[in-house]
Amino acid sequence: MLLTKKSGAAAGAPVSSSFVHRLRHGLSQAVPTMDRRAFLRRSGLGVGAGLAATQLTLVKKADAAGAAKSIDGSGTVEVKRTVCTHCSVGCASDAVVENGVWVRQEPVFDSPINLGAHCAKGAALREHGHGEYRLRYPMKLVNGKYQRISWDEALNEISARMLDLRKQSGPDSLYVIGSSKHSNEQAYLLRKWMSFWGSNNCDHQARICHSTTVAGVANTWGYGAMTNSYNDMQNSKVALYIGSNAAEAHPVSMLHMLHSKETGCKMIVVDPRFTRTAAKADEYVRIRSGSDIPFLFGLLYHIFKNGWEDKQYIHDRVFGMDKVREDVLAKWTPDKVEEACGVPEAQMIKVATMLHESKPGTIVWCMGQTQHTIGNAMVRASCILQLALGNVGVSGGGANIFRGHDNVQGATDVGPNPDSLPGYYGLAEGSWKHFAATWGVDFEWIKKQYASPAMLTKSGITVSRWIDGILEKNELIDQESNIRGVLFWGHAPNSQTRGLEMKKAMDKLDLLVVIDPYPSATAAMAAMTSAPGDLNPNRAVYLLPACTQFETSGSATASNRSLQWREKVIEPLWESRSDHMIMYQLAQKLGFDKELCKNYAMQKVKGLDEPVPEDILREINKCVWTIGYTGQSPERLKAHMKHMGSFDVKTLKFKGSAKDEVSGVDLTGDYFGLPWPCWGTPEMRHPGSPNLYDTSKHVMDGGGNFRANFGVERDGVSLLAEDGSHSLGADITTGYPEFDHVLLKKLGWWGELTPDEQAKAEGKNWKTDPTGAIIRVVMKNHGCHPFGNAKARAVVWNFPDPIPQHREPLYGTRPDLMAKYPTHDDKRAFWRLPTLYKSVQDKNIADGLDKKFPLILTSGRLVEYEGGGEETRSNPWLAELQQEAFVEINPKTAADRGIRNGSRVWLSTPTGARLNVQALVTERVAPDTCWMPYSFSGRWQGADMLAYYPKGAAPLVRGEAVNTATTYGYDVVTMMQETKTTICNVERA
Repeated sequence: MLLTKKSGAAAGAPVSSSFVHRLRHGLSQAVPTMDRRAFLRRSGLGVGAGLAATQLTLVKKADAAGAAKSIDGSGTVEVKRTVCTHCSVGCASDAVVENGVWVRQEPVFDSPINLGAHCAKGAALREHGHGEYRLRYPMKLVNGKYQRISWDEALNEISARMLDLRKQSGPDSLYVIGSSKHSNEQAYLLRKWMSFWGSNNCDHQARICHSTTVAGVANTWGYGAMTNSYNDMQNSKVALYIGSNAAEAHPVSMLHMLHSKETGCKMIVVDPRFTRTAAKADEYVRIRSGSDIPFLFGLLYHIFKNGWEDKQYIHDRVFGMDKVREDVLAKWTPDKVEEACGVPEAQMIKVATMLHESKPGTIVWCMGQTQHTIGNAMVRASCILQLALGNVGVSGGGANIFRGHDNVQGATDVGPNPDSLPGYYGLAEGSWKHFAATWGVDFEWIKKQYASPAMLTKSGITVSRWIDGILEKNELIDQESNIRGVLFWGHAPNSQTRGLEMKKAMDKLDLLVVIDPYPSATAAMAAMTSAPGDLNPNRAVYLLPACTQFETSGSATASNRSLQWREKVIEPLWESRSDHMIMYQLAQKLGFDKELCKNYAMQKVKGLDEPVPEDILREINKCVWTIGYTGQSPERLKAHMKHMGSFDVKTLKFKGSAKDEVSGVDLTGDYFGLPWPCWGTPEMRHPGSPNLYDTSKHVMDGGGNFRANFGVERDGVSLLAEDGSHSLGADITTGYPEFDHVLLKKLGWWGELTPDEQAKAEGKNWKTDPTGAIIRVVMKNHGCHPFGNAKARAVVWNFPDPIPQHREPLYGTRPDLMAKYPTHDDKRAFWRLPTLYKSVQDKNIADGLDKKFPLILTSGRLVEYEGGGEETRSNPWLAELQQEAFVEINPKTAADRGIRNGSRVWLSTPTGARLNVQALVTERVAPDTCWMPYSFSGRWQGADMLAYYPKGAAPLVRGEAVNTATTYGYDVVTMMQETKTTICNVERA
């Protein structure tokens, strides 16, 4: 929708962008000028579900001929194609720039992903081009107030303090929190930056949103990502949403689901809360928070009892389902299911029947399922349900796992993970040598950057536990020093649990640096008055203004694994600098800039050197073979963005055949965004993989099978696929292991490599062959998959519970069920830290916390705000729509406490925190449950934090952060925080 008036400038102005021709058609339908309220009224129909294309009937004719000139006729109009920076759907938007100013935005109707639709957040992107509440220049905390300093002062002082910490306490005394808002290139560069600093103490938002998904799903069938796509849901006959409120968290994804419903798809929503997504469901099922496994295995009980499982599929492609069947039938009878999750047998049978009768079926989950101490087991239970029904590796099926941030998928794939290098390469020496060769540095030099060879291969502390890295007794930490410095590089602290302890941890630091377009709640928390004795008198706090993704260029990976290239919309505002420029400038001060940027050209931005993003992507293309980030060259991605309208909406495949007229890139057969894995080199022209593990397609048309990543047999039983189970056209028609130089030689395929390729691939496997020749020969010449052809695992023997087991949360309102389904035992050293389970749960039972805090507290997202919310709550267009933090409480529960709708209440939890919020009395939640949105900050236990923000850079809307009050609890595999299930009480204020 156009937010500014189009003038009738003279025709014949020079065309400054390849998109201007296309824009002219849109401008001929331009919307007249409107003020903000008029815009909000008109777009209100689209809030939560996308701005409907039918709204464009409200337009009047405009003079298209003036499209290439600015309003006053003195300059040109440029149109830059970009991608929304909020959720992971990947909605495209055309930014209209006049004389360097972002004046208007156009939804991209050509996009096969958003089809011209936007949610409230996407419709308000243009505010980033003005950002009056942004952090404008570097600042330092002096006597409780932020003062402006120069970039030179900031970089000199920060680097000097970092080097002092390194000298005194080693490189592991610094902790770096990366960002799911970084582009792929920036996320990758930050992991490289940390490797050259010499520590694995880095992490990012994915840890606390989908780490349990990545671990659980990857250990089930090979890759820890969404198997299909938003678009492919149009081919589904039934969709089970569990722990996902897509209508608010991923609004435009609902566009595809609603189209699917029009053609008969049945929609089932399972959630403790009746959400906006539930309002669209054919069947809504309310479960008790944290009881996903009883529900899912309750469905499997009826599926197995009735013989509805896909027996041939299981025989050919699944290991261990017989053991799961035995476990389910013994433990999850209808009475046990109803006791644990609250769903009666009749509704369980109804849902199981819908899943059986409507195929293919898909399952969708988000953080409602992942954020638990048993999150890894919950997601595996979802995978097992789909495997039992034969729904994985088929169009319309799969596990459609909706990620949260715009590039949380890409940041997970190639970014700063504490337990892996880019592409999920582990931390073994072989992985380090692979990357050292790509980076052009000596492996021994990298090793010397670390505190010891042991620390090079040891997983770092997770972002969910950095506060314990500061506060825990030193003798209990599995590293030399406690954490003394933290860099918040695009991360919201209010997205993490245990807010009161986080404040203590911040106060004890020697160095705290916030690098962000907005100061975030970190800045305000750091400036708040400390408890007596908590504040380190030598602590230094700095704020560095980073660019948004609209002030630079680079790629982002949507939830469906498609990559999109963002054009740079405007120059950096005020004194902000791009994240990769800041990485380079800090590396200059720290002494490893030449190693960091050895393979990149530099470009000038406001007179300063900045690594070229395209060169960083080309380096990714040369080394991240594991997950197929090697075929998506900058040229291919840019051609896809330019020709969006030629990709099929349901299949994402390019229609017809064509070459880009400028780059010469051949688009024939490609899937939009070259969804990973996009195998081999760009020259091999793999089209991307729209649906993972799909044996109905040839591997060179995006087909595949389950990955052979767990050996070839277990207890004498083969883990490889059965005879006849293979991708279409494969030369090997049975299961086979992953390929290396030895297997190629045994098969007689080694001679298909050139002599030079043979020399470089000798001793290598498909993941470490620098030429990509093993992949090329296996796929192009023989139709096989480089990672082998195996069975998915229903039993994951390397996890604490090989078959998913229900375990009650650490903080719960049902001590009777805690006794029946206790949590795990405590761990002495887990991701470098002691981690408590049973001792905490037992103490909570002994203390009778369920009597003091009788309500379950859970949380979720609002359509208007995203993540920690600092960015979106600083946007006037969005702030007007949602102005108060609140708690949803059931009418019966409210009546028992004398609470009226709209009144102020105090919400308290076992942490000692007390939140002052507004009550929303509603039957959306059950009498035993309260719900809060998690995207608020700026108020702290009743007090406004406005005075603690840098002047002029506070968000317009401030409210209590639910995570100020949330409790201790972490997943037993990934250290995911248990945000979705804790306990509270609510009292009238």
